[in-house]
Amino acid sequence: MYLYNSLSHKKELFTPIDPKLVKMYTCGPTVYHFAHIGNLRSYIMEDVLEKSLRYMGYPVKRVMNITDVGHLASDADTGEDKMLKGARREHKTVMEIAKFYTDAFFADCAKLNIKRPDVVEPATHCIPEYIHMIQTLLDKGYAYLAGGNVYFDTSKLEKYYVFNDHKEEDLAVGVREGVEEDSNKRNQNDFVLWFTKSKFEDQALKWDSPWGVGYPGWHIECSCISIKHLGEYLDIHCGGIDNAFPHHTNEIAQSEAYLGHKWCNYWFHVHHLNTESGKMSKSKGEFLTVSLLEEKGYDPIVYRLFCLQSHYRRNLVFSWENLDNAAQTYEKLIARIAALRPEDGAVDAEAFEALKERFLGALNADLNTSLAVTAVYDVLKAKTNDATKLAALASFDEVLGLNLLSAAEKARSARPEEEHDPEIDALVAARTEAKRAKNWPEADRIRDELKARGIEVIDTPQGAKWKRI
Repeated sequence: MYLYNSLSHKKELFTPIDPKLVKMYTCGPTVYHFAHIGNLRSYIMEDVLEKSLRYMGYPVKRVMNITDVGHLASDADTGEDKMLKGARREHKTVMEIAKFYTDAFFADCAKLNIKRPDVVEPATHCIPEYIHMIQTLLDKGYAYLAGGNVYFDTSKLEKYYVFNDHKEEDLAVGVREGVEEDSNKRNQNDFVLWFTKSKFEDQALKWDSPWGVGYPGWHIECSCISIKHLGEYLDIHCGGIDNAFPHHTNEIAQSEAYLGHKWCNYWFHVHHLNTESGKMSKSKGEFLTVSLLEEKGYDPIVYRLFCLQSHYRRNLVFSWENLDNAAQTYEKLIARIAALRPEDGAVDAEAFEALKERFLGALNADLNTSLAVTAVYDVLKAKTNDATKLAALASFDEVLGLNLLSAAEKARSARPEEEHDPEIDALVAARTEAKRAKNWPEADRIRDELKARGIEVIDTPQGAKWKRI
């Protein structure tokens, strides 16, 4: 399997550190509000990656954090805690907000067929781990105390800007723009590991530490939670492309300074979902949620298909017209699958493997989900029996998560009862026998009789089917 590694800026053959267990970490949500569908695009693609690895035979342990403290309104250590902002908005406690939106997030994930990670750890559960890592960084000279807070000293690193998509000066400007300068920092790009003096006085969650009562910075939580559950070496770290700087950059800095060696081999970043007016963001007020899609009559799985039709490393533009197109595509696809007959023969192992090989080829090519969806249509067009096609579709859906067979069964059972009319079935079967016997006049006579009854007969490679005109 070849994956694009954001760290090296090229596609690399995926080779796990331990072939008996792929260790995968995904940045979880900050649970101060509902996840918007742009956030959920990342989780869909990470879900496909995990399921692809499992499909290929790798055991996977996937860990996700839940940010319920420490993520400030600006990613550059300024502003108020997003959790406190949510609590004020809804007149609830921070923990009430955290529980409500954590539950809402996983409810959305379930509707989108996103598998729950093996380990889900709220940030507030790991205060001793943060304190231990921060103290180690202080002892090693990678951190310093200033103004009551603990900062990571980026000047101690040989290279800080590891995701070098941009010039160093541009990244630095990105941190400074619109941000009040922190006079405690030795270097502009240093970041907070532990706050004891916040920009606001009423931080809801605080803990004792060797440096005073306070709370952790946002970046430290992912490093500690990953190391706690996955050990010192990580195979794949996932997240949205907007996390690459500063969040993932800071994770690498503190983790490798703490461990004394390279931490993670592959970085998997999913690009933005944009609206026609720009990048989707909660800060703009009203935003698109799974619940809103449902209110407008869309099955959330249609949104999953919409995401799979594009490559994860391309920005994707959302519009209602584009979603309508995905809905129509899904409806037609399910109708075609519903027309397959489960009792049509036994599975042809050779044909099945050939179809699966094509599907695996798409996944192996940097998780090319649009090609993987094309492989579904290749199954429907294949010259093999319906039993083989259904087996292949069930297999592919272990990764795609589009409910292909269950939705088809639902569509099949929702057909009007007349479509199972035994009299019509008998006439269609008699026409088929006449054609086999090359009794064309009789076959034509039955066809005309059916047409007079408002029935159209469709000849397919799998046999004759009928529908009402």
